[in-house]
Amino acid sequence: MDAKLRCDPAQIAPALLGWYDAHARVLPWRARAGERADPYRVWLSEVMLQQTTVATVRPRFAEFVARWPTVSALAAAEDAEVMAAWAGLGYYARARNLLACARAVAAAGGAFPAGEDALQRLPGIGGYTAAAVSAIAFGKRAVVVDGNVERVVARLFALAEPLPGAKPLIHALADRITPDARCGDFAQAMMDLGAMLCTPRNPACALCPLAAMCAARAQGNPQDHPVKSAKAPKPQRYGTVFWVERDGAVLLVRRPPRGLLGGMRALPTGPWADAPPGLTGAPIAGDGWTMASGTADHVFTHFRVQLALAITTGDGQSGAAPGEWWPIDDLESAGLPTVFAKAARLGRE
Repeated sequence: MDAKLRCDPAQIAPALLGWYDAHARVLPWRARAGERADPYRVWLSEVMLQQTTVATVRPRFAEFVARWPTVSALAAAEDAEVMAAWAGLGYYARARNLLACARAVAAAGGAFPAGEDALQRLPGIGGYTAAAVSAIAFGKRAVVVDGNVERVVARLFALAEPLPGAKPLIHALADRITPDARCGDFAQAMMDLGAMLCTPRNPACALCPLAAMCAARAQGNPQDHPVKSAKAPKPQRYGTVFWVERDGAVLLVRRPPRGLLGGMRALPTGPWADAPPGLTGAPIAGDGWTMASGTADHVFTHFRVQLALAITTGDGQSGAAPGEWWPIDDLESAGLPTVFAKAARLGRE
């Protein structure tokens, strides 16, 4: 028995699964009691949840499976349609990988493999997603560790090692307490416990089925775990987005297929730099630009950006950039990435 754990690790799974049977969240991608999970729905939900909250993913997941109910249907979709439907769900590289994975599965007969190794050979599937799909969809024993599970394990063992360096140790400890039976339910139970009770702030220890086994609770400081290393501040960048309006429509361009927000429709933009670039990169020549009040601020994984909006009409200007004129009243259907949707709101004010 680990000196930091207040019980035999074998006691954890029965206690947690009993709680899960009574209190599991009802989520649209989960199988009902007695039913087998659909690997497509499990995989799709896990990809969506990588950078997004459950509250955001619920309706978006429903929209996706209504439109593309099977992996084969998704594989046959047009790239632009999927990219537009992905708006607001995180980096678009994940949407491109989603399509590549769906097409690889469809080409192999339309069935996901059950094993972690085979799953990781598919485009865009890393170690966590492979473990989650293998355990939840196929009942294989796999160690599933997301942010919620990291927090639960760090508290159970009162780990002093800070993240991210503690990740290998947390995975090893999660392996120790993962049962051979009901592995998928155990993974989801750990996620639910972290989301519902063992929350980052003010954990509801009095309601937790593992309270008597938790070393951090015994020490009186569960909220101090997991320990996190100080984060370096994100670099700040600046840019200008251009709103060119003509006859009730606005000019949109298609971003390059590779790179940030690759392949997406967007408002034209100049460079994003360490200082405001002014009108550098304007899509049409002329001095008729006015600046909108306010800015569109957005946080990406590795940097922050503040975008000013320059506005003009397309009439009487020269050198119009290639693109498409999109009806302003129907701009929501263009599938603009979130950062450009924020800028567009400035243009419509």
